[in-house]
Amino acid sequence: MNILYVTSEVARYAKTGGLADVSAALPAYLGRAGHDVRVFLPYYSRVDERGTTLEVVLRDIDIRLGNHRYEVAIVRASRPGDAPVHLVHCPALYRRAALYTGDPDEHLRFLVLTRAALEACGRMQFAPDVIHANDWQTGLLPLTLKVRYSWDRLFDRAATLLAIHNLNYQGIFGADVLADTGVSDAAHLFHQDQLREGRLNFLLHGILYADGIVTVSPTYAREIQTPDLGAELDPFLRARSTTVVGILNGVDYTEWNPEHDPLIPAHYSAADRSGKAICKAALTERFGLPHGADVPVIGIVSRLAGQKGFALLGDVAPELLRRHRFQLVVLGSGEARFEQLFRDLAAAFPRQVGFHAGFSNELAHMIEAGADMFLMPSVYEPCGLNQMYSLRYGTVPIVHRTGGLADTVQLWDPRDRSGTGVAFDHFTPEGLRWAIEAALALYRDPAAWRTLIENGMARNTSWDVQGKLYEELYRRLTVTR
Repeated sequence: MNILYVTSEVARYAKTGGLADVSAALPAYLGRAGHDVRVFLPYYSRVDERGTTLEVVLRDIDIRLGNHRYEVAIVRASRPGDAPVHLVHCPALYRRAALYTGDPDEHLRFLVLTRAALEACGRMQFAPDVIHANDWQTGLLPLTLKVRYSWDRLFDRAATLLAIHNLNYQGIFGADVLADTGVSDAAHLFHQDQLREGRLNFLLHGILYADGIVTVSPTYAREIQTPDLGAELDPFLRARSTTVVGILNGVDYTEWNPEHDPLIPAHYSAADRSGKAICKAALTERFGLPHGADVPVIGIVSRLAGQKGFALLGDVAPELLRRHRFQLVVLGSGEARFEQLFRDLAAAFPRQVGFHAGFSNELAHMIEAGADMFLMPSVYEPCGLNQMYSLRYGTVPIVHRTGGLADTVQLWDPRDRSGTGVAFDHFTPEGLRWAIEAALALYRDPAAWRTLIENGMARNTSWDVQGKLYEELYRRLTVTR
């Protein structure tokens, strides 16, 4: 198949979150599977060009949106092992300090990305079977295709797929941006009540007009159709429930695998886990904590935000640290209140808690390899990747049963010795306290703990598995189209 993949992030070029990882790994898988994938990404000033071959393949693409006019070029970026990425060069829009901004032209930055990708298809004579749009930044692509390119036979067979990586980010702007969309002459196709209320929601219009909708886990696909987690878009998603599909993100095992991870002090495997003890000793030393081979270490690598459930941890951590013999190592940055929480815990329990503010890829790998348990008490979690990394590294996940966490971590059942971690249902301090204490109790049962680790390390959530599900979805969409 010919696949046009339009995204605002791609790992190793421009990244703020999980969207970037998917946008690198899925197209790479699809390319290996024999599909022709054209990935389009803004040429931000922050794009990492190291180890990249750059070639200008298209020039002088004229894009007019309302009273705005932009001249765009397409630069093809290639790296060994990755799918080529087509960078949309438009310095007036993308030469900014950050990938995302609060600037008045933020909507235009991604409208131009969408139009440039479609215009480039015409210049390249690339006829897509599937157009895979990602998040609000490309939310108007299906409607733009319907209104502006219905005449173009190149797109006759193109089915559109909207991927929702986090429903809470919707791209809501004032209704006055309608004139800049390039499809204002089809204003009757926009959501009329919202226009009257003075707003225009990009993600909503992707939901309304895409041929298919996919999100990043089966459970999250169900959750976003409920009032609790639907972020006020659940009625529209329920109306299209037959087209809403959940596919878990995959893990890139070339990067996340303790058998050959270059960022950890010792390698190990499911058959021989002796290297994990070396990693644990190195981890506690790195955080300045006393090492005890029999003292369990709980790791956290996270954006420190309310969504991640750390308010609950603040309620229970001091009591648990006083009552139980364990250590906590934390890597992350974000909201000041949570950074202060972990600084306070480290000061109050200097032999038990270590905190590194910020991000370090090396330290993230060390935590996955050296910790005994990994904590993710998220309020909601569309997919989550760290719990899947943890399974591969023999690090038992402790999670709130929501979204992708519910799909990947099964509660230990002593009757049949099944399960891969500890999952709690009730998002309360009592629920989190129960989960941590249950994990600590399992740690003290060597036979159960060994089986729990073996179950997790046997799970395969690689893109070689998950990518096939996307291929099947693409085929269904093209047949329907």
